[in-house]
Amino acid sequence: MPQITGYLNENLGPKLVAHMVSKSTQTVARWVAGIQAPPQPDVERRLRGVFQIVQLLVETDSRHVVRAWFIGMNPQLEDRSPAEVVATGDLRAVMAAARAFTSGG
Repeated sequence: MPQITGYLNENLGPKLVAHMVSKSTQTVARWVAGIQAPPQPDVERRLRGVFQIVQLLVETDSRHVVRAWFIGMNPQLEDRSPAEVVATGDLRAVMAAARAFTSGG
């Protein structure tokens, strides 16, 4: 988890990562440093899902575009931001929106 969380922090920023998993930035920083117990299974699932989505998106866009995509309203997610939808736990909808984005839809 430290590598995944660190990668997400670098590419999305610690505040956005913390928001998506409903934790504090300090908790996320401790996961990155490996000084806190791994996250609960539902939080780990969200982090791994976000990692996969970021990996998909950075194949075609810069990390700045990817971060903006996570923050911005998305019509495929009923005008909610992907970060907001991840926070609710609906990773499938966000992955579908990411696939549509990478294919130009």
